Amino acid sequence: MKKKHLSLFGITTCCAVALLTLFTACGGDNGPDEPNDNPSKDDETGTVSLNLPQVSDITATTATVSASYTTSGSVSITKKGFCYDTSASPTINSRTATYSSSGTTMTCTLGDLQAQTTYYVRAFATTATGTTYSSETSFTTAEAPVTNELDSYIPPQYPDYYEGIASWAQRDQWNLANVHDPSVVLAEDGYYYLYTTDASYGNAHEQGGHFHGRRSQNLVDWEYLGGTMKEAPDWVAPKLNEIRLAMGLPEVSAASVNNALGYWAPCVRKVRDGLYRMYYSIVCPGTLDGTNNTWGERAFIGVMENSNPANNDGWVDKGYVLTNASDKGLNFNVHPNDWANCYYQWNAIDPSYIIDKSGKHYLVYGSWHSGIVILEVDAETGKPVEELPLPWGTAEEVAPYGQLIATREMGNRWQASEGPEIIYNEETGYYYLFVAYDALEEPYNTRVCRSQDIMGPYVGMDGTNLTRFGGDMYPIITHPYKFGDDHGWVGISHCAVFDDGQGNWFFSSQGRFPHNWNNNAYSNALMMGQVRRIIWTADGWPIVMPERYGAVPQIPITEAELVGNWDHIALEYRYAEQRGSSLMYFDANHKITSGTWNGGDWQFDEASQTLTANGVTLYLAREVDWEANPRQHTIVYAGFGANGQKTYWGKKRK
Repeated sequence: MKKKHLSLFGITTCCAVALLTLFTACGGDNGPDEPNDNPSKDDETGTVSLNLPQVSDITATTATVSASYTTSGSVSITKKGFCYDTSASPTINSRTATYSSSGTTMTCTLGDLQAQTTYYVRAFATTATGTTYSSETSFTTAEAPVTNELDSYIPPQYPDYYEGIASWAQRDQWNLANVHDPSVVLAEDGYYYLYTTDASYGNAHEQGGHFHGRRSQNLVDWEYLGGTMKEAPDWVAPKLNEIRLAMGLPEVSAASVNNALGYWAPCVRKVRDGLYRMYYSIVCPGTLDGTNNTWGERAFIGVMENSNPANNDGWVDKGYVLTNASDKGLNFNVHPNDWANCYYQWNAIDPSYIIDKSGKHYLVYGSWHSGIVILEVDAETGKPVEELPLPWGTAEEVAPYGQLIATREMGNRWQASEGPEIIYNEETGYYYLFVAYDALEEPYNTRVCRSQDIMGPYVGMDGTNLTRFGGDMYPIITHPYKFGDDHGWVGISHCAVFDDGQGNWFFSSQGRFPHNWNNNAYSNALMMGQVRRIIWTADGWPIVMPERYGAVPQIPITEAELVGNWDHIALEYRYAEQRGSSLMYFDANHKITSGTWNGGDWQFDEASQTLTANGVTLYLAREVDWEANPRQHTIVYAGFGANGQKTYWGKKRK
């Protein structure tokens, strides 16, 4: 009768456990039967003794626990197993795993655990007189697997060397091919819209109008939309001749102007729901007096508006905003080689538009002349709040054309800076002014400075006051580079800086192939649009990741992944020189055993996802290894040296 009763009792208990503990697996060791004469509470005189649980086979979501027990006297165990919790001293009112088989050793698998979490465990046994607990042990679950989501990740497949699809007939395959001076806006429909300068390999774009558009929902796959301006603006030639006549210069024919205009550097912003503005640059051909003895003709900034950028034909031209301003009056006989003393004080090229934290609207512009200027514009029209005087006179007379906020060299009107982009970061409380330096074919590099007031002063990381005194701007955030034996990129500047509204920031620009690459004399005209992730440093500076954005899942990086070979680049300024990489090895003992920082130490801060190597704080992210064949995900870092004089880029080798 005893064994029959035990069998029936065991079956009944096991069924109950199966219903209540769906995530727990327990099994027996087929040992001797436990004492179970089922005496009444008054008859119980024995005790249960439980040994400390042992934990094994720990994963991110499961762990196996086992414990043995002994009994003495007359005792009946009605329930036994393990109780566990994230707090110490768990009880049977916590989570439990019940062991239902016979034997004096219990083994259960605890399931449905959270990764990287500490759990406390006690064995328990319940009798008619109450519940007895073992001593407590603890364990920490493993990190979540980093391979599942990453293993299913597919990198972008489009070619970088796009000569074979560069023609107008193949524009649907362009993706980010033929992109120059991009401007990006996130619209109400969830798409990012990108607009560009008129430039393409072989001038393939010329059949499609001006200021070409693309759109994307993931910043990786871009749909080509075509030109937003089908013909030359009808206001340009009349406005040019109006100014020329007032200067005592002869009119020029509209056809000669319109057939040779340059269309440069659009800037697109969302003003409010249902209203988008695109500022654009128009560069007029020729010189002021029609000979080669005076300075070149002027440029204009105009503006278009659209209620919905998904309608690429919906851009309506609102006309003239401003033109070049000169503080030399009508003394325009400046020789075209007198660069540092050119006729114009401000150059009406490269607009950037911002609504400041108080709701005022500003236009920031300037290219290669006296520096970067800011001008308040009307919120409703997008045009200057003050009526602009004639675009020549003394410095005081042309002051309404803008106030200087950054210059590379005071008094020099040929200073190789252009393409301003201005944004405000609510998290840091600063306005950031990004500027392109040097010639655009190969030397192009990007700098940044910041101010807590939109009017300045703008200051670099090294403390240089770019507004009041001028000087070279630091830090460098992009520069010509190459990893290993790859072709790398040059001409990486004139950027767009934007966010996704959820705290993620991005940097977009073109990148060019070096001259004469792949035996192609025109390879430098191959311009690939590039998007890179921005990470904000602890002290509020934007740092651009070295590899282009590919929507790699940002699963937390673990310390073990950092051990191995790294390609390391020091982006120290060298005019037109691609900065190459050197190989460094990070060993498991936190030493750097080869390369530039050989002999240094490295440490990893998991919470901030930062790597400190040789005393430099480096910010980590998962990105695409674009140089690998086939492409794959990897880990990259970026960090600043002292005062921003150097920027460090690195990529983990697989």
